[in-house]
Amino acid sequence: MSEGADTKPQRSKSAKWTRRGFIGAGALAGGALIVGVAVRSGNPVGKLKAIVAGGDGEALVNSWVKIGADNLITAIVPHCEMGQGANSTIAQMLADEMDVNWDNVRVMDAPADGNYVSQHAARLFVGPGTLPDKPNAVSFMEPTYDGLFTQVAKLAGAYITGGSSSVRSTGQNGMRIAGAAAREMLVAAAAEEWGVPAAEITTQNAMLSHAGTGKSEPYSAMAAAAATQELPRAPKIKDVSEFKLMGTAAPRKDIPLKVDGTAMFGIDGGPEGNDLRYAAIKACPVVGSQVASIDPSTAKTMGGVLQILNMGDFVAVVADSYWQAQQALGTIETTYTETQIDDLDSAQMFANFSSALDEAGDTGGNSKAEYGDATGTFADAATKLEAEYQVPYLAHMTMEPMNCTAWVRDGKCDIWTGTQVPLMSRDGAAEGAGIDADDVTMHSVFLGGGFGRRLTPEYTNQAARLAKATGYPIKMIWSREEDTAQGFYRPADISRFTGGLDANGKVISWNNVHCTEDEPPEAPLIEFYDIANVSVRNAEVEQPLRLGAWRSVAHSQHGFFVESFIDELAHKAGKDPFEFRRSLLAKSPRHLKVLEGAAKMANWGSALPEGHGRGIAIVRSFNSIVAEVAEVDMTGDKPRVTKVFCCVDAGFAMNPDGLKAQMESGIIYGLTAAMYDEITIKNGAVEQSNFHDYKMMRMDDAPQIAVQIINGAPNNLGGAGEPGLPPAAPALANAIFAATGQRIRSLPIAKHFS
Repeated sequence: MSEGADTKPQRSKSAKWTRRGFIGAGALAGGALIVGVAVRSGNPVGKLKAIVAGGDGEALVNSWVKIGADNLITAIVPHCEMGQGANSTIAQMLADEMDVNWDNVRVMDAPADGNYVSQHAARLFVGPGTLPDKPNAVSFMEPTYDGLFTQVAKLAGAYITGGSSSVRSTGQNGMRIAGAAAREMLVAAAAEEWGVPAAEITTQNAMLSHAGTGKSEPYSAMAAAAATQELPRAPKIKDVSEFKLMGTAAPRKDIPLKVDGTAMFGIDGGPEGNDLRYAAIKACPVVGSQVASIDPSTAKTMGGVLQILNMGDFVAVVADSYWQAQQALGTIETTYTETQIDDLDSAQMFANFSSALDEAGDTGGNSKAEYGDATGTFADAATKLEAEYQVPYLAHMTMEPMNCTAWVRDGKCDIWTGTQVPLMSRDGAAEGAGIDADDVTMHSVFLGGGFGRRLTPEYTNQAARLAKATGYPIKMIWSREEDTAQGFYRPADISRFTGGLDANGKVISWNNVHCTEDEPPEAPLIEFYDIANVSVRNAEVEQPLRLGAWRSVAHSQHGFFVESFIDELAHKAGKDPFEFRRSLLAKSPRHLKVLEGAAKMANWGSALPEGHGRGIAIVRSFNSIVAEVAEVDMTGDKPRVTKVFCCVDAGFAMNPDGLKAQMESGIIYGLTAAMYDEITIKNGAVEQSNFHDYKMMRMDDAPQIAVQIINGAPNNLGGAGEPGLPPAAPALANAIFAATGQRIRSLPIAKHFS
């Protein structure tokens, strides 16, 4: 969301390349200063006034800090807030590098206009090998990398929030450097004005001070002068020992708005003072089908109904209220065109998966990892184990269903929606309205949950199509039933393993073939375990449903597969599951420390009441290592998770409270899926419709959760939003085995106890 200014800012002076690229500054009237890291010296940051402070001109990418005349520091963040708190943490990193007190910091969403794509996020996803080992420790290639990946990000619409990437990409490699540059420029301005050495000036709480002369000024007083300073070639960022805000539980900036009810979510957004109408929709239930016919005779007679539309791939009712639209929609009799999967059900789909795995055998399929001789050593193994695991499709089930408000008029379109990909959503709306993307204005709002579901733009396209077709500003809201049936689902999968042990119970062979093409590709790999002979492959299969990123992506499947099979190997070897893993992690000290941390928290090995069990699992995902121990009570008619102990090493916890909250959230989300959830297919369509048949873990079923944080690599940050999830399912399944001897190889667990 843009902020206005009464006058135009001055252009910054020409500046030098830094080792990161080009750091630019521009002064705004009234004493404001904008500082940023640009990709090319031909684009001074002064042009940012049109985007973040009013006026005309073109903005630069990665310009993220503004100092106002009121001495408030605004962090302009190119990511979305969906409850994870990352935007606040990124601002915290900026504030620490600038020596700004937290009360003086504000957070602003970067405009979704293409100028604020984060090349750091693009590099993390597309070219992780190009990222520096630590912030500002970069090579002569850095300007080229920044320019290249900015273009990649623009082409891909990669203003993205996902992959647990915000803090470890934009925060670590962008925001900290912009903050350090701003501080050095302010110090240089004060030194020049006061006639004292810059080295004698101290900064604290957004104030500049010189002890020898007793002079002291707020940052805002030096903002205009700072813009005229020679730009630092390589601003010095802080060492961990110098952190003041980073590593502390600074209160999140979004929480007060959510507590007092002033937070604006997608479902709240829309134009004020206009003739807003509401739309309910129902899309074709089978992927690939179209609407063949509708009978709207009953709907036409119902109160408040304004228009009934056959949009080809969905039917919509537009009415004075959402309830009226949804009730009328339910009366419309609809037929659909036939597809090749109209007779498909889940059993047949999994049979097709099994056939593909049969064809792949012990050596076929697409290789993901090959070292040693997995098949040869298995043949010679003293003890052999084979196992097959299965997981279903999963829906996201965000608390706020898909929605978008669109207003199309005079060749322009405004949209209000919660999205993890604002540029892609803008493009989707532009296509729906039949206009250029530059003529679409995105209004930033909070997301009522994301988990990967809001990485697609189909709902902004639908809303814009309806707004164009009806002439009204339209608030389109999906029902929970529509949200459940029209998802982009976590893939279903089958994974087969063979493992061989030598006479001493050591793993000498690991062979795995599964169905999915994994994202991220390292999800099924086990390089941290000391196993010499490994083969990991996947067999190509047809997936009948739309697929999308689901919280922790492929790590959610493979965490369950790998850590279940490791547990089975431990029991086959006659060894304690914790000690068995411990022996395999001797060459992976960070993993070992996390595993031992979780075991110690849970008092591993101590006695439990009869009918209770304890299970352990460890997964590295999104550059974070998480080990969890689950305790389960099996004395009732179904498993009840009583406690989960979690130890996490995310490199460094920039906000420990935020990291802890995300671990707790991931555990609950993971346990919910493990216990209850599956999306099944009948006659080509999704069978589930709402929370009665796609259950959530409720408060009375939730376990006690304890989280311990290890800061094992401060210059090598990991993610927080997703890594807490993958160990949850295997830790629970392993605990059930410990309590009962029943090995769970397919999810959800509840169906084994129905």
